[in-house]
Amino acid sequence: MVMSTEPAQLQFSPDEINDLLSLINYYPTTTSTTTTLSSDTNRPVYSLEERKHRRMISNRESARRSRLRKKRHLEKLVTEMNRLKCENRELKERLCLATYQSHVVMVETDLLRSEYFNLKTRLLNLYPSLMSMQL
Repeated sequence: MVMSTEPAQLQFSPDEINDLLSLINYYPTTTSTTTTLSSDTNRPVYSLEERKHRRMISNRESARRSRLRKKRHLEKLVTEMNRLKCENRELKERLCLATYQSHVVMVETDLLRSEYFNLKTRLLNLYPSLMSMQL
C-alpha cells in the first residue's frame, strides 16, 4: 500500500471560504494559540482546541445562513400561494359568470325553439286554407 505524502485537498464553497476568512478576522490569532507555521503553505497551525472552536463558529454561521435561506424560501412559497389563491378565485368567478351566461343562452334557445314550433304549427294549420283560396 502506497501512502501519498501530499496533503488531502479540501473543497470549500465560496460561502464557506468567506466564513472561514471572517473567522480569521474576527478572532485574530495570538502566539499562544499558534504552535508553528506550516513550511508548505506559510499558514499557522492551530491547536486542537482552537480548531474545534473555529469549526463550531463556522457551523453556527452555516446554520444561520441555512435558516435564512429556509425563511426566504418559505416567504417565496407563501407569496406564490397567495398569488395562486387570488388567481383561483378569479378563475372561479369567471367560470361562474360563464356558467350563468350559458344558462341564459340555453333558456333563450328553448324559448326560440318553442316559438319556432308554434309558428310552424300555425303555418301548417293555415296551409290548407291558403290552398283552398288559390283554387
